[in-house]
Amino acid sequence: MLLRKYFPSNLVENTPLSTPIDKLEFTVFDTETTGFDISKSDRLIEIGAVKVKGMQVIEESTFQTYVNPYRQISREITELTGISDSEVLRAPDSLQAIEAFLELGNESSVCFVGHYIAFDLYTIKYELKRHKLHWKMPPAIDTLNLIGYIAPSYDMRDLEKYAREFGTRIYRRHSAIGDALMTAYLFTELLQRCHDRGCRTWGELLRIGEIDR
Repeated sequence: MLLRKYFPSNLVENTPLSTPIDKLEFTVFDTETTGFDISKSDRLIEIGAVKVKGMQVIEESTFQTYVNPYRQISREITELTGISDSEVLRAPDSLQAIEAFLELGNESSVCFVGHYIAFDLYTIKYELKRHKLHWKMPPAIDTLNLIGYIAPSYDMRDLEKYAREFGTRIYRRHSAIGDALMTAYLFTELLQRCHDRGCRTWGELLRIGEIDR
């Protein structure tokens, strides 16, 4: 497939590595899909995002949209996410939804943040590829990497279990905006713990939290 043009992430570039982490802004986001085969048959059905600034969640900066996958949503996915065919019928297509997400103030964020964020990034990447658009994987921090730094003995994957373990807020699971908010509050707690352990700058945070691109 010939990819026609590059699609920007709209993140701030060239942030000095010496910048204190409490002076940084992040975009925490999550996606819901029709399944896990995102490179082939499965499609994006929801994007949720929220900003973290000054190591605080900015709840008034939330973003949420359903996405029309132009295919039927299985009963299992509807039961898991609460998203039905009727809810996405008049929703924007994936390109419109991703454009709205990436244009919503991300120019002040240094990177994306998520819980097992590689899946969400590849979901965006493959949806853009279907529109013949190339998306270079942006800087991203995975909360799992931060947990591995703070508590390497933990061997869980579930976001809610980590949120409970670290005493942060619980939101409705398998909702993109709910998971984004829960991840954001978990992220701020992890940031504070990293800070307390001597991780004070953007460069130090990248070293322990950034995913391989």
